[in-house]
Amino acid sequence: MSDPELNSGLTGWRGRLHEIIYEADTSLGKHFDVALIWLIVLSVVAVMIESIGTLNPVVKDVLRAVEWVFTLLFTVEYVIRLLCVERPMRYATSFFGIVDLLAVLPTYLSILFPQTRFLLVIRILRLLRVFRILKLARYVREASVLVRALRASRVKILVFVYTVLTLVVVVGALMYVVEGEQGGFTSIPRSVYWAIVTLTTVGYGDISPTTVLGQVLASVVMILGYGIIAVPTGIVTMEMVNVARADPVNSQACQSCGRTGHDTDADFCKFCGGSL
Repeated sequence: MSDPELNSGLTGWRGRLHEIIYEADTSLGKHFDVALIWLIVLSVVAVMIESIGTLNPVVKDVLRAVEWVFTLLFTVEYVIRLLCVERPMRYATSFFGIVDLLAVLPTYLSILFPQTRFLLVIRILRLLRVFRILKLARYVREASVLVRALRASRVKILVFVYTVLTLVVVVGALMYVVEGEQGGFTSIPRSVYWAIVTLTTVGYGDISPTTVLGQVLASVVMILGYGIIAVPTGIVTMEMVNVARADPVNSQACQSCGRTGHDTDADFCKFCGGSL
C-alpha cells in the first residue's frame, strides 16, 4: 500500500489556485496565462515608451501610473504563487521565482533610485512560460531538451572558456611586447581587450597593430577565431542529440516547488521530491 503522506497534495482553495496559476489544462488556467502574457507585454512596452526623452511629460506621468498598476498586479500574483505551493521557498529560489521577484522590485526601488524602473524590461523573461501555456508537447519537449543540453555541457563549456581566456591573455601579452605603447597597446589589459575583440571576430578597429610582426600575429588570431566559434556550438549540439534520445518530458507543474520538466511516468518531482 502507498504511504498517504507521499500522496498528499494541495487541497481546497490552494489546490484550486495552483491548478489555475501553474497549470494550463483547464479553461481558467489557460485564460489566466494568456491574460498574464498580455499584461507582461503591455508593461514592457510601457516602460520602453517611457524611456523616450522627447515624450510629453503628461504622457510620462500616465505611463508611470500605469507602471505602478502593473507592478501591484504582479505583486499580488507573486504572493498568490507563493501561497499555493507546498514549499514557497523552493519556488522563490527557482529560476521563475527569482524572475517573478525581479519583475516587481525595480518599481519599488525607483522610489529611492528613479532610473532603476527601466530594469522592469526584465519582465520579458516571464514570457518563457509561453512554451507551457501553448500546451504543445513538441515545444515543451524542445525547450526541455535545450535546457538539459546546456546543463550537461556546462563543464565542457567552462573548460572551453578557460582555454579561451588563457589564450587571450597570452596573445595580449605578446602583442604588448611586439607593438608597445607607441602602437596604441598601452598596457597588457588593453592588449587583452584587443585580443578578445579580434578572437571573437568583432573587430571594433579602435586598436590595430602597425608592425609586420604584430599584423602577422593578428592574422593568426583572426583565423583562429573562426575555428573557435564552432567549438561551443558542437558541444551543445552533441549534448542536445544525447538528451533528445532520452525519455520525453511533460509540462506537469510540481505542487511543492512549481517547477516543470518531469518525465512522463514520474510520480515525484525530480527537483524537490514532492508528489506530482
